[in-house]
Amino acid sequence: MNTKHIKDRAERKRLKREARKNAPPKQKRPPDVPRGAHKKKVKKMAKGQRKR
Repeated sequence: MNTKHIKDRAERKRLKREARKNAPPKQKRPPDVPRGAHKKKVKKMAKGQRKR
């Protein structure tokens, strides 16, 4: 939910909470999807001269 245009903090908070309450429940993560430390690590690209 985009609340960038609302300046009042309390009003923004109220709208966000309302949106969270009305949102459909999220799907559970399938058991075969790795989480946290079990995810594949991303190799760091070489620093210095551009490689792409």
